[in-house]
Amino acid sequence: MRAIVIRTRTDNIREKVLVPDWPEPAPPRANQVKIKTLYSGITNGTERNQLLKGNYAPGDRLLPMPTGYQTVGRVIETGPETQSLQVDDLVFIGESTGGHLEFIVIAEDKLLIKLPDTVDLREAAIYGMAAVALNSIRNANPKIGEKVLVVGAGCIGQVAAQFAALQGARVTICDIDNRRLHIARQIGAAELALNVEGPRWAAQIVDEGFDAVLDFAGVPGMEEQLILAMRAAGRILFIAGRDRVDYPFNLAQRRLITIKQNSHFYVHDLENLARLHSRGRIDLASLLQDVVAAEQAKRIYDTLRDRPNDLLGTVFSW
Repeated sequence: MRAIVIRTRTDNIREKVLVPDWPEPAPPRANQVKIKTLYSGITNGTERNQLLKGNYAPGDRLLPMPTGYQTVGRVIETGPETQSLQVDDLVFIGESTGGHLEFIVIAEDKLLIKLPDTVDLREAAIYGMAAVALNSIRNANPKIGEKVLVVGAGCIGQVAAQFAALQGARVTICDIDNRRLHIARQIGAAELALNVEGPRWAAQIVDEGFDAVLDFAGVPGMEEQLILAMRAAGRILFIAGRDRVDYPFNLAQRRLITIKQNSHFYVHDLENLARLHSRGRIDLASLLQDVVAAEQAKRIYDTLRDRPNDLLGTVFSW
C-alpha cells in the first residue's frame, strides 16, 4: 500500500516521501475496523519537529516510518466485536499510529470519532490541530471579558483564538507573518491581530496586559517576555514543541502566575469540535490552504522543512 514515510537521506537530511510498497496491516480483529484513507492532514509543528530531529522526533534507528495524527477515512471492514461503527461510516482518526497511510486498522474505542454528515471532509482532516487548540482553551479557561494573548497564528493558534472568543474572551493574536495575520482578521475572532516582529513586540504588547497567554510559537528565549505580558494571577500555557522553559523565578513568583504545559487532545475534544464545526461555529475553511495529491508529499515536506511559513493547513488527497 502507499504510505508517506519519514527517512534520512544520504546527506543526513530528513525528508518525507510517498512510497508505494509499505506493508499493509493485518485484517481487523475483535473490535477493530479497517479504514481506507480519503484525506490526511499535515500537523505542521509536530512533523517539522520530526524533520529537524527536534525534541520529540523519532530516532534515526526507527526510520523509515510513517508519522501523523490527522486522518479522515471510510470504514471498509469491521472486526467481529465491533459495535459502534459499520462499513461506509466516515471517521476521523487522531492516533499517531494512524499516520499518512492508505489503509489503517484500529480499534473503534481508540482516539477516533464518527464524523457528522454535514462536515467538509477536507476541513475535518485538520481536526487534530483544531482539537489541540480546543484542549488548550479548556486548560486556559478564559472567562467572559478576560484578555487573552495568542502567540502564533498558525492553524492551532487561529483555532484557539476562535474558541477563546466563543468563551467570551477578548482575544489578541500576534505573529510575524502578515499573511497569517490577514487570515486572522478575515476570520474575525480576535479583536486585534498584531505583527510583533523585532521591536514591535515591546511597542504593542503591554506589560501586565493579559489574563492568559497561550504560546503556540515556541520561540526559544521568549519566556520572560510572555510572563511580563501577564497580569497578577494570570495563566500561561506552553503548548508542546519546546526543548526547555527558562525564566527568572522571582519574575513569576511576585505575579502569582500559573504555568501549564499542554499538548494533544482527547475523544471528547474531537466530539465537541465536530459538533461546533458542523454548526458553523468554527471556521476551518479559511485555514485550508493546500489540498494536494499524496504524490506531492516530497514537495510539500521539503517546503515544511525549509520554508515553513509558506504553508498553513495542508491536506493530502488519497
